[in-house]
Amino acid sequence: MIDPKLLRTQLAWVEAELAKRGARISPKFTELEAKRKTLQSALENTQAQKNQIAREIGQAKSKGENAEALLKQADEIKLRSESLQAEFNQVETDINAIVLSLPNLPHESTPVGKDERDNVEIRRIGTPKQFSFTPQDHVALGEALGMMDFDTAAKLSGARFVVLRRQFASLHRALIQLMLDTHTREHDYQEMYVPYLVKDEAFVGTGQFPKFVGDFFQTREPFALNLIPTAEVSLTNTVREMILDESSLPLKLTAHTPCFRSEAGSYGRDTRGMIRQHQFEKVELVQIVHPKHSWQALEELTAHAEAILQKLGLPYRVLALCTGDMGFSAAKTYDLEVWLPSQNTYREISSCSNCVDFQARRMMARYKDSQTGKNEWVHTLNGSGLAVGRTLVAILENYQDEAGNIQIPEALHRYLDFTSIKMLD
Repeated sequence: MIDPKLLRTQLAWVEAELAKRGARISPKFTELEAKRKTLQSALENTQAQKNQIAREIGQAKSKGENAEALLKQADEIKLRSESLQAEFNQVETDINAIVLSLPNLPHESTPVGKDERDNVEIRRIGTPKQFSFTPQDHVALGEALGMMDFDTAAKLSGARFVVLRRQFASLHRALIQLMLDTHTREHDYQEMYVPYLVKDEAFVGTGQFPKFVGDFFQTREPFALNLIPTAEVSLTNTVREMILDESSLPLKLTAHTPCFRSEAGSYGRDTRGMIRQHQFEKVELVQIVHPKHSWQALEELTAHAEAILQKLGLPYRVLALCTGDMGFSAAKTYDLEVWLPSQNTYREISSCSNCVDFQARRMMARYKDSQTGKNEWVHTLNGSGLAVGRTLVAILENYQDEAGNIQIPEALHRYLDFTSIKMLD
């Protein structure tokens, strides 16, 4: 969440920064904040009265005097204090609800804009292949090979699911292994196995709740839990309500998990194929770092995600997302977009974000400063390293030939017992 001190002391500046994201603070905030201050002052006065009457009662009793009137007065003060405290608690709850609904403040280097048209391209790596034929999309390729089955998936679960068969399933698994091996062996991430079902508090911690409570899958009572939309939720929340030793930073964590998203509000977009599904796989990267290292860590984490695309020989570009296109918890985000020949464009395959102390405040995740001994907020970062299904799609489309056969990138050969997928197989 946004630092409450900024909201109380620099409200106009915060409002201007949030406006860059198309967000605004509820007009009730100022009213509630004024009420909170009044109630806090009244509570402090009441506490002083309680202390004073307690001293007077003690003095009266020590002198053997009748203290009934004082005791009655103490009871009245206690009742007034309890009433004020209940009112104060409700006001704080209402303020907290408003603050939890506000997105992170954008970093000064984040481009200002309204939507994806205002994103800024940083660099391009690799040159898209020029085909001598019209390249097919992944759906046509997969269905012709008999290895991508949307009809059976629809029978099982409905729209936006897929069944992968034979070599496609093996290729999907090989991609996961390549990603995990690269990030653990070359980039020094600790591999984790984490729950796919988590409590509401975990979603609050990383920023999905309460703002986007309707966008995710939930289980019913008596086991009311939430299916994770990304391993970021589970990985980042491993440090919730912790005070870390400064020497333990940075923590670099990775996990492969399925991800579940309702895709609310995206109807009509990417309905064909595997680009936007309710269930997909991802290898996630999370870093928990010292604040002075977080911007360097963002560049590093982004490079780690890029390394997978480079190993696979897939053309891609890096974008700095503008304020209007950035995720709720991010202060700055780089998107990696891979080239898809069938669409003749780049499509998102990873988002790498620095959330600074936004998630840490929501999770109460801190470290103890070795110099001052004070507890300070950690900074959290996350990124896809990569989205597995979209990586599979990119390989199918970029490595196809005119007959519909698929060549397998060399980086995957050691994980598979085939180097190509042929129409006759």
